[in-house]
Amino acid sequence: MTLKLKKQEVALVGKIKNRLLAAFCLAIAGGSLLFCLGFSQFSMPSLNMANLFKNTEDELTPGTASVIKDENGAVISQMSRRVYPGDEIITAEGRHYRVKEVAGNEAKAVFIEMDQKLLAYREEYSRMEVPVAAVVRNTGTVGIYHSHTDESYLPSDGTYSIPFHGGIIQVGDSYKKTLSSEGTKVYHDTTPHDPHDNNAYYRSRRTAAQLMKKDPIALFDVHRDGIDDPEFYRKTISNEDVSQMRLVIGRENPRMSSNLDFARRLMAYANKTHYPIAKEIFIGKGNYNQDLLPTSLLIEAGTYTNRKEEAMRGISLLADAVPAVLGIGGISSPTNPTARHPGSWSAVGWILLITVLAGGAFLLTSAGGWNEAKNRLSQLISGEFADLFGRRKK
Repeated sequence: MTLKLKKQEVALVGKIKNRLLAAFCLAIAGGSLLFCLGFSQFSMPSLNMANLFKNTEDELTPGTASVIKDENGAVISQMSRRVYPGDEIITAEGRHYRVKEVAGNEAKAVFIEMDQKLLAYREEYSRMEVPVAAVVRNTGTVGIYHSHTDESYLPSDGTYSIPFHGGIIQVGDSYKKTLSSEGTKVYHDTTPHDPHDNNAYYRSRRTAAQLMKKDPIALFDVHRDGIDDPEFYRKTISNEDVSQMRLVIGRENPRMSSNLDFARRLMAYANKTHYPIAKEIFIGKGNYNQDLLPTSLLIEAGTYTNRKEEAMRGISLLADAVPAVLGIGGISSPTNPTARHPGSWSAVGWILLITVLAGGAFLLTSAGGWNEAKNRLSQLISGEFADLFGRRKK
């Protein structure tokens, strides 16, 4: 009788241990999932090992530029930032290039093909008619902020940098004003993120996270370039002297494909109405906090040698296209990008995979070996969960 009681006691202790182990594993899984979906999504950039050890400054001093040329030596583009192999450019005409070699501040790019997605969007929008009267608006909000709040325009501001409140803020105000006049609700956050360095994107992430609480349909980080030549951006469009806009996508974030899709649509529609206000799309090394939203873009409104008023007029022309592309204005595309979230499910998949691996590692460590871990898992599935559902039925 005593032996039987001891066996029952051992079995009971084993059951209790298994239940505690199951509860602990579920707690780890749940905690990991909540952490990944909550804190890390808005407070931390997507993990990138290269960024952990990067000491170089990707943005160059105003007046210094990287020049990108094709195989024949013709200039494709120039920008005041470092260019890396693998970076890409899609021009307003739809020519798609990829950088192959970089030597100092000169890069060589090869022509890939005419960008078929951009051409398809141009064709789609060319068949759409602009209605005389707008339908119900105000169905979405837009967030605007500035990672580099010191950026200014030399001819208008007298300097290329005004700490904490550069001329770029007024360019953002112009963007907001035009969007608001179209019936869009806009939040323009002017929180400073000085000094002007790569870490500004880490500091501005808090601002972007605050804007995310407004449930925006799109986020725009507004900058200006730092090349010397004002004519590179200057155009007369719709009878106005304006600065062109460059759309920048970070290729080191899990939502890169959806951000790029949004940029293609915006450039296609903006250039349909005010050609060529969107100069190009640059896909560069970086994140730019674009992992927060599939419709997140960095805009470069001209360069520091353009007049600020040119940049303000230019970004207002770009703003004309935003409501239609987002489906919050009088026109909405039948394939509105905000209805889809490519990259979202893949991110959840990674979170679940990490959770499962963490739980498995804990189980293997606590069991002391693979065979014992397999036995415990088998007991948990066949015994504990069966008992649980059996008790619920009773």
